[in-house]
Amino acid sequence: MVLDTWLIKVKKTISQTFDSVHVTPPTKSTHVIKKPRIRVLAFEVAGFMRKLTDMWRPLTDENITHFHNHSICLQGVRKIVSNKDTFLINLACAKMVDNIRVLGKYVSHVSKRCDDSSLHCFETVFDTFANTGHDPYGWVVSLKDMEVMVKKMERYVAATCSLYKEMDNYDANVIKNINIKKGAKMDLDIQEKLHWQDQEIKYLKERSLWNKSFDGVTLLLATSIFTILARIKLVFGIVNREENNEISQGFFETYSKMLKPSSNTLGYAALSLHYANLIIVMEKMIRSPQLVGLDARDDLYSMLPNSIRSSLRGRLEGIGFIASDLVLAGEWREALSKILGWLSPLAHYMIKWQNERSFEHQNLMPKTNVLLLETLFFANRMKTEAAITELLVGLNYVWRFEREMNRIIPAK
Repeated sequence: MVLDTWLIKVKKTISQTFDSVHVTPPTKSTHVIKKPRIRVLAFEVAGFMRKLTDMWRPLTDENITHFHNHSICLQGVRKIVSNKDTFLINLACAKMVDNIRVLGKYVSHVSKRCDDSSLHCFETVFDTFANTGHDPYGWVVSLKDMEVMVKKMERYVAATCSLYKEMDNYDANVIKNINIKKGAKMDLDIQEKLHWQDQEIKYLKERSLWNKSFDGVTLLLATSIFTILARIKLVFGIVNREENNEISQGFFETYSKMLKPSSNTLGYAALSLHYANLIIVMEKMIRSPQLVGLDARDDLYSMLPNSIRSSLRGRLEGIGFIASDLVLAGEWREALSKILGWLSPLAHYMIKWQNERSFEHQNLMPKTNVLLLETLFFANRMKTEAAITELLVGLNYVWRFEREMNRIIPAK
């Protein structure tokens, strides 16, 4: 009976903590309109806000300068992706436009719960703004105001993440003490601990997105989305189309087509991630060829697609089995270092780009703002395979040279 009474109190406490919102009773009017609150969707919205702030950072003046002076000037990008500035700039722009299109769909979904009619029809207004630049509700704000909004969203995200942890800890402590205190009365220390956790949860609900209205949160999201898209158009020199022009394709459709890799790229062949892993494995072997055993060599060969195996066999034909030329080994080491110097960064960026978009890493790994054009996705397949083949030929000689130098000659 004691346990049953205690459980009833715990359930009542949890119910009051998670499901109730403190509202000051009206003094003058009995008709109070309660706007819908975000509540449990706060955790989902917080994740979305994080994506918005991540999208804004690359569009600052400093990062745009870095893009022009670094990203499109990478030697690897120039060698195997493209050496045309216009093409690379359009790729970067198209990816950002596509990202904002996806985020816009989420805001459209959330806006259906709003009471404000302007927010309720966000999807139509956003498409019109993308196509024509028409902003009927003045949702585009200045850079200064956007920076203030970004900091506000970051505070909401931090508070909401803390709320999630506190709720999780509260539940864990309740369950733990139920298991430990079966048939016994909860001691005062446990009661006090749960009480303070309950107070912290209430405090975090007020600071986080939990108790915010759908209208207020959606307006913040809508304003951010509009401002980000306006900024993209500005920094990439996109001219808005007039409403009365008989346009065959919409703004988003036009830029989405630019992201489709051509048939001669690794992205089209679905080999970009595999080749990135292959290059990184070779990079480690080239740094320490003396540590590479026969099994590791066979494992590397098993990773090669047929096209590279064929070209490798052609390059190795006629090469002797002895590799004892010190000068030639030094030349190969220098050549391998140069190739890795421009090819390796694209392979590592490919891994980072993929990891940041995988579900298990999105909340654990810091954002590096790697651009898709900096990876192997748009890389020319033939040029990339030629570079990989050259690495394999050089690695083969250096590996055999190390084995020749380290051979143990039996004593006579």
